[in-house]
Amino acid sequence: MKVVIDTNVLINCVSSRTKYHVIWQAFLSGEITLFASADILLEYEELVQQKYPAKIASDILDILFDPDYVKQQDIYYYWNVITIDKDDNKFFDTAVACNADCLVTNDNHFKSAKKIAFPKVNIVSADEFLKVLGFFTDH
Repeated sequence: MKVVIDTNVLINCVSSRTKYHVIWQAFLSGEITLFASADILLEYEELVQQKYPAKIASDILDILFDPDYVKQQDIYYYWNVITIDKDDNKFFDTAVACNADCLVTNDNHFKSAKKIAFPKVNIVSADEFLKVLGFFTDH
């Protein structure tokens, strides 16, 4: 399954203390294939370094910058569908470019992008994605 994961979800799913850790485990096991543009990888790097201690951040970034784990996707067209926070467009554009099965985000700025008919991107929350992976969030 091809997936683009917004930074807000990625940062939370790394920690084994969250219910979203199963997303990180699915990524590490190859159940999902994470796609990211160069801009997304830079944002991941910046926020992982802010959120985690240096050694842990280094280990996470080694995985995120390993092409065996994360497929880097070039962007050839900028759709500019998210106007509230234009920086979020990199996730949408990457999802279109790689023909992702899902774009996983908890960011409300993506609500407008859910409504457009073309290009259609399946935008889901982290909780909805847990259900896609076969986990339930109501315990």
